[in-house]
Amino acid sequence: MQGRIVKGIAGFYDVYVEGTGTYVCKAKGIFRKDQQKPLVGDYVTLRSLSEQDMEGSITGILPRRNELVRPQVANVDQTLLIFALKSPLPNYLLLDKLMLQYLQQDIRVLLCFNKEDLVDDKDVQAVRRIYQNSGCEILFTSAVNGEGIEDVRALLQGKTTAVAGPSGVGKSSIINCLQSFRQMETGEISRKVARGRHTTRHSEIIPIAAETYIMDTPGFTSYDVTGLTCEQLQDYYEEFQDHLNCRFQPCSHIHEPDCGVKLAVEAGEIPKERYDHYTEIYLELKDKAKHNY
Repeated sequence: MQGRIVKGIAGFYDVYVEGTGTYVCKAKGIFRKDQQKPLVGDYVTLRSLSEQDMEGSITGILPRRNELVRPQVANVDQTLLIFALKSPLPNYLLLDKLMLQYLQQDIRVLLCFNKEDLVDDKDVQAVRRIYQNSGCEILFTSAVNGEGIEDVRALLQGKTTAVAGPSGVGKSSIINCLQSFRQMETGEISRKVARGRHTTRHSEIIPIAAETYIMDTPGFTSYDVTGLTCEQLQDYYEEFQDHLNCRFQPCSHIHEPDCGVKLAVEAGEIPKERYDHYTEIYLELKDKAKHNY
């Protein structure tokens, strides 16, 4: 049989088989030997161990279209990256690092800024200014009053979307708004540390409409960029691409004089916030390469 992993907890996997139902499976030991790990979103082969109890064993993992590190899921069409505009305040450096992971694999990124009800319009416009030329779709939502939820729903239609972001930004609340037949556990922001409790503890595929699925994943607070060299970094900053008329080639856009990117930052054509994060990530990648040499 063939199916798709829709949930994975502690070595057990829920595998949905079209027309049959969901089997609770363990993976064969050969996967550990080959250092393979089944992921939520994987299409797999399985054999039934008990039709009555719907138990089975995963025997093979079919080729993946893509694989993400954070969240650790496979075969996604796009990512809905959720941050809050306030409570907690957005960590834009973390946001930029996460975007790089998805853009490397040519995965469409939807940037969703939640809790619009807690800020003024000038705060919304400030965020829009930073990311309007990033190549990503930008959405503003309020899970409290439903603002922007229909815009999100329209962009998810017919796709498998990985939902990711830090703890406490309202991922579970937005998912609750998107589908009516199930209500997920939601958490309050810890007043002491102004950070969300981890209400989602595992990755899971949730159907929200015909042929439309979201992968809910645990929250997190940090991420290290992998699979990218400092020289490649500029390729994933869409705002830079019209300003690469630098005197020196190649150009890091950091130390060199007469750099088209730096001149564009000074002229306000590239947001300084995005450039500052580029610089920080560039230096991190350069330092990592030096220590791995």
